[in-house]
Amino acid sequence: MKPASFDYVRPGTLAEAVAVLAAEPNAKVLAGGQSLIPLLSMRLASPAVIVDINGLPGLDTISVVEGDSPGVRVGALARHSAVLASPEVQRVQPLVPLALSHVAHPTIRNRGTTVGSLVHADAAAEMPLVLTLLGGSLEVEGPDGRRTIAAADLFVGPLESSVHHDEIAVSAFFPALPTGAGVAFAEIARRHGDYALVGAAALVEADSIRVGYLSVSEVPTVVDLSGTPLEEMGEAALQRLEPADDIHATAKYRSQLARVLTTRVVRAAMENAKGAR
Repeated sequence: MKPASFDYVRPGTLAEAVAVLAAEPNAKVLAGGQSLIPLLSMRLASPAVIVDINGLPGLDTISVVEGDSPGVRVGALARHSAVLASPEVQRVQPLVPLALSHVAHPTIRNRGTTVGSLVHADAAAEMPLVLTLLGGSLEVEGPDGRRTIAAADLFVGPLESSVHHDEIAVSAFFPALPTGAGVAFAEIARRHGDYALVGAAALVEADSIRVGYLSVSEVPTVVDLSGTPLEEMGEAALQRLEPADDIHATAKYRSQLARVLTTRVVRAAMENAKGAR
């Protein structure tokens, strides 16, 4: 199937891009296009205008943030493959490359953008879960200037974020892994590169144990399992999750996967934390 007709704009500045979005509520931003193009082809999205931001300078950076709130800042045009290959990202926040290695296939990662995945807000995608678990944020630019959206406020529903139609996401911030903390990531998919039937990531720091889940709820969901015995964590997590049936898996099967992956990622994160000391 071919996309419905649309106007195409390739602005040269961020201000110009924002102005185009502000003038047309039914406009979509094109960065990597690995989510948008399939939606257009299946006519699940029919924007009046496509705003291609690939010509905007300075949005493909990957930088380490020092100071009181250290971490990694990823620009809107930084490709998954570049973030995955960055030794600085690996050093500062290893959960990011752990999860990125599960994103689709190399061809998709070579074009798709990490920030674009966040804005797409798919609860079956890896990076929204990572940002939520780490307590990261998204920086957006709109007609009223720049604002920061905390991950806890970013994902509001299935494929729905709190980014306004006239705003462009310019970067994402992933907090650094604290000294002595550990992380782990795992997912189950029918084939490598497919969307996960269930995925989980764990962040262990001293007595704090938090586990995030993808493909379980309508938005990325994080559960605090601090103080829960390891063998009871899977069942405890399910008390706060709502696995659902769909064409890929039953709720019962998803529940079992969540149980297994909870124990698996927490144990792995604990081992990772030991190695970091």
